[in-house]
Amino acid sequence: PSNHPTRRATRRQRCPLASDTLSVASPVETTRQHPSKTMKLTVAVSALLIVPAAGYAFVRPSSTRLNSAVAEPETVAHAAPQQLTRFDRLKKTYKGPRKDTTDDGLDFSYADFDDAVQATEYAFNRNDVVKGTVVQYDVSGAIVDIGAKASAFLPTQEAALIQEQGDAIESLVDIGSELDLQIISEEDENGQLLVSVKRIEYRAAWDRVVARQAEDAVFEAEVVNVNRGGAICLVEGLRAFLPGSHLTGMMPTEEIIGIKLPLKFLEVDQENNKLVVSNRRAVVEQQMSDLSRGDIINGMVKALKPYGAFVEVGGMSGLLHISQISYDRIDDLEKVFQPGQQVKCMIIDHDKVNGRIALSTKTLEPEPGDMLKDPEMVFEKAEETAARYHERMEAERKAREEAARDIVLGLGDSLDDLTGDDNDDDSVDGEKADPLADVSDNLDSLLS
Repeated sequence: PSNHPTRRATRRQRCPLASDTLSVASPVETTRQHPSKTMKLTVAVSALLIVPAAGYAFVRPSSTRLNSAVAEPETVAHAAPQQLTRFDRLKKTYKGPRKDTTDDGLDFSYADFDDAVQATEYAFNRNDVVKGTVVQYDVSGAIVDIGAKASAFLPTQEAALIQEQGDAIESLVDIGSELDLQIISEEDENGQLLVSVKRIEYRAAWDRVVARQAEDAVFEAEVVNVNRGGAICLVEGLRAFLPGSHLTGMMPTEEIIGIKLPLKFLEVDQENNKLVVSNRRAVVEQQMSDLSRGDIINGMVKALKPYGAFVEVGGMSGLLHISQISYDRIDDLEKVFQPGQQVKCMIIDHDKVNGRIALSTKTLEPEPGDMLKDPEMVFEKAEETAARYHERMEAERKAREEAARDIVLGLGDSLDDLTGDDNDDDSVDGEKADPLADVSDNLDSLLS
């Protein structure tokens, strides 16, 4: 057969080229192919012979048929062209005047400057506190130079701890002013950071509040708002809650907004951001320092109980016990007092720590039972009756002191009679016996 391996090999001819060979079919095999294929083959062979051998490399076909041979160009590796930056493109197309810059006459070179820049570390992390200078106002804040590769931005709401509603950035910071700023964000795509003044002032305000609580001093604060439970006061820029039960002589209404009240701390919890103050505690402390037992005070009956009446005295709650109203027996307290009634009382005891006082009206009675017969007369003569009461109490005190002195002197005379010349009989184991040993307990009980 014509495609036998032996006959097929004898029909091959060598075609010498530059460095490789090409298998060409014999005329006998070519004539057996289609005329169009023969023409194409002839043109292809002619083109390969004309093209210089240096440009192409001929590859031996894997098949024995001539029409399977192909010519492939040699693969040449070329480096990709370097991509120009936007600055390089602008520099290449720039047609304006050029000025050559050198580092002649300087004590450092551009290379030294570049090394210094590379060696400098810029660490701007969240929550870091840095110095910054306000350089420009913006629509919703200010541009601040903090020394980073891009200017930082100070939002209006972060410019100050204490702000009025609608305050503009121009009223909070000044151009050119240097501020302590806290970084509150990471860099955005432009390398810009967000900074805050408010958070630094917030921490400083809490430090001052904690120090005031340790001193337990009275301070003043302004009421800025009210709600159903009480009022909101501004203490060192922080919002503190004033319960309605700790307001003295007023109710938590809008009428007290803008008023400055004396306050003391009830609770300071920085971790939970909780701040509670009291007006009553501050008032009580101030008034307690001026009150003493025996003083006559004015008050108003706030409530009646089976055991007595509660009287408000300058923000303090005083108890007028039923046994201290009159020397006569009282069967119905409502026949003597009514809520809202103004009364005069004498302080017979007080508790400065808890702001409590014990009151009495029977000490103001000219005669026993006058509080039940004519209480208005008792209140009119309260100061006069109180003066006589103090005189009587002073006289009784002096009488008790005289009685105690007489007892002590009488005991001393009795002890003198017990001493004699027989000292040997009074000695015990060589020591003189104490003559007061038997009466010391009795003396202590009398003096107490």
